[in-house]
Amino acid sequence: MPALTLREILALDPVRATEPELLAGAGGLDRPVRWVHSSEVYEGANFLDGGELLLTNGFGLMDADEEVRRRYVREVAARGAAGLAVEVGRSLPAMPAEVTDEARRLGLPLLALRRVVPFVRITEAANRAIVARGLSGRTVVRPWGDDHTAALLADLADRAALNQPEVEARAALAGFHPGPGARLLGVSVHGARETAVVDRAVRQLGGAGVLRAVFPADVLALLALPGTRSGDPVRAVQDAFRAVAEPGSTVAVGHAVAAGGGWLRWSDTLRAARTTLELALTVPPAEPSAPDGPSVTSSRALALERELTRGGVDANRERLAGMVQAALGPLLEWEAVHASDLVRTLEVHLRNGCSPTRTAALLHIGRQSLYQRLERIESLLGLEVGDPDLLGELLAAACAHRVVRGRAGERPVAVVQRRVTALGPLKGA
Repeated sequence: MPALTLREILALDPVRATEPELLAGAGGLDRPVRWVHSSEVYEGANFLDGGELLLTNGFGLMDADEEVRRRYVREVAARGAAGLAVEVGRSLPAMPAEVTDEARRLGLPLLALRRVVPFVRITEAANRAIVARGLSGRTVVRPWGDDHTAALLADLADRAALNQPEVEARAALAGFHPGPGARLLGVSVHGARETAVVDRAVRQLGGAGVLRAVFPADVLALLALPGTRSGDPVRAVQDAFRAVAEPGSTVAVGHAVAAGGGWLRWSDTLRAARTTLELALTVPPAEPSAPDGPSVTSSRALALERELTRGGVDANRERLAGMVQAALGPLLEWEAVHASDLVRTLEVHLRNGCSPTRTAALLHIGRQSLYQRLERIESLLGLEVGDPDLLGELLAAACAHRVVRGRAGERPVAVVQRRVTALGPLKGA
């Protein structure tokens, strides 16, 4: 990522407001600054990767002896820092002479910040500018062109090499500012050609932070629900999309993650939404959905399907078929010569806590008919369906049967490319 020079960093308003004075290293003003970082750690600089402008309030230098101060400057320089900026006049009355001397000897740019400006204002402005420079100065043209929102969503979904400060800065550039305690949820929508469906859902939720973009296969979004909101965030997002999505469209909602949990969590919920959407379009549902509305599901609703198909349906097909045959072989043999729906009945019954009332309602049959089916299932398998030791095996096998069978007469839909960078031209949000 192309960086700003130290000279350009010094020209930023929050930095200028500190009334910086260059005490050493004038020859390094054109050094590239990869990141601006603040730290009050004065023993070792192993947290630096090189190219950082390091900000410190100097408190730890106050009572240190001369050799400790010199060693600190040497360690910062040895880690390849672009410069060291020390706040002078509050914690540290004046810049120690040995710090200036050591910086001059090593050619390390040393800045005395004469006025107090919160470091968070400096780092936010500088790192945002660095990210903006990097996005506009890329030599490799990515499919999304200048659409920074789509680029960030794609990088997160693709789990590209990122770091938290970069993600937060790029999100801020796109106007995405998750507040303290916010819960983030990835959403993937198939059957929409614009982001309006996401905007309608946000309004339905009473307002939420959002990143959204249109990709060739789906609309992808990352929603931020306020931490003060009560109730189940996944259910709330599902209900919002059920109310506003077009009939025939399919919506998949990822799991809720804490905004402060790190960028990998942001990535997890987006990837879960996309994987869930792929399964929702290629695997028949366990239970019928409303015929006149959108199909809205979630990563937790398809958690078993996702676990069974890690690595793809085709890669697991033989293993899953063996699982089905071992657990449900007699039912499959019966269904091969009789018009019945025993495997589906078994799965719906198990998924609904073996509730006869709920199962009969979902299958649109009477309770007596359900009891007859359950008796047939138990007779063929030679076991009791309600045996707690068997619930996991039977449910997994019934789900695997549905996954392997796929949608009758349909070819699998290639909704999700495993690498988002291969998606082709993106349409901006």
